[in-house]
Amino acid sequence: MSPRSTTPAESIEAPGVAECDMKIDLPKRDPVKVRIYGERSGVANAPLILHFHGGTFVCGDLDDGRMVARLLADTGAVVVSFAYPLATQSPFPGAIEVGFDVLEWLYKNRTKLGGKGARVFLAGEEAGGNLAAAVALIARDRGHPPLAGQILLSPMLDPCVGTPSLRKATDDVPQCKWAAGWAKYLGKPKDAMHPYAVPGASLRLGQLAPTLVLVGQDDAMRDEALTYAGRLREAGNEVQSIVLPPASQWAEALSQGATGECPCAVTVKQHFREFFSATTPPPAE
Repeated sequence: MSPRSTTPAESIEAPGVAECDMKIDLPKRDPVKVRIYGERSGVANAPLILHFHGGTFVCGDLDDGRMVARLLADTGAVVVSFAYPLATQSPFPGAIEVGFDVLEWLYKNRTKLGGKGARVFLAGEEAGGNLAAAVALIARDRGHPPLAGQILLSPMLDPCVGTPSLRKATDDVPQCKWAAGWAKYLGKPKDAMHPYAVPGASLRLGQLAPTLVLVGQDDAMRDEALTYAGRLREAGNEVQSIVLPPASQWAEALSQGATGECPCAVTVKQHFREFFSATTPPPAE
């Protein structure tokens, strides 16, 4: 799926990495807002990342994804963060259908965006981690585009919202924001059985791109994220799972969104660099 046109919107003054807001046109869809972090470099095989922001499926925007996108871009990657349709207006599978189309656009434009041999990754935090995992499954099932890896940061993967880590974070409050988000995202009860809606429950997890799972020790999503990492390993995939200590304030940083850099920034960026270094480009087409 190729873009009919790409419309620049505005550049954003920001320290560190360049940022530019744009709209891209996709076949049979309304224009999609994206924010591009970083610039194409002369480094071969540089990471090019499609990023999904957090927001429990029902809220969040490009600004809320800025903290994670900047951390990724600070490692030398080019990051394309996009405004996927929220579950309040478009429940499953709306966000992942648009996400896959944007991925196809990004892959077709990979040299223009990321440079020669740019390697395509998916990344997302919280609800965005779920969407990134789902789009990785779709890319595998459709045999295109080839992915170099996926980065799942405190991903929402369990609609039962009953893990010990989540219960501890919410003081056993049943109607927590994550439960409410899942209820909106899964528009019909049978959607909870679909592997693209709930990648954590998928029965087919083999032949996926290398994966980095990163959570905090006090993270509500810790248990479901580490369970998914374990299942990916058992299915024969390359997986790195990192648990940041409480002093890192990772969970708090994710909830801050655009308000600044987290205390764990140096450590997190080092994990990103090591992951990029360890992954190899997928076979050329």
